[in-house]
Amino acid sequence: MSIKTFALAAAAVAITATAASANSFGFQESVEDRNSINVELVKAEGAGTLSIYNLQGGERGALLGATMVSAGANGDVRVNVGNTYKTDVLAVLSVNGQEVASEAFDVR
Repeated sequence: MSIKTFALAAAAVAITATAASANSFGFQESVEDRNSINVELVKAEGAGTLSIYNLQGGERGALLGATMVSAGANGDVRVNVGNTYKTDVLAVLSVNGQEVASEAFDVR
């Protein structure tokens, strides 16, 4: 394999890895038990929706609330969920109608 071919292959891997991590959440592990859920960081490759679901026994439950996010890094994303949850929650990021990332949060 020539150096040029190797460099092109390495660049392709790097681009793929970057694209795969473009839709993600920060390192947050828990959320406060309040009327709204605050997700500290949501990264989206395009404009989309952050939805919060009840999470019981590892299973996705009822939709509690949702809000729009823009492409790129979104800090302190707040989703109004009312007073309807006391269990853990699941945050789901959708871009172009496709679920692209999810993260479970402990409720404290």
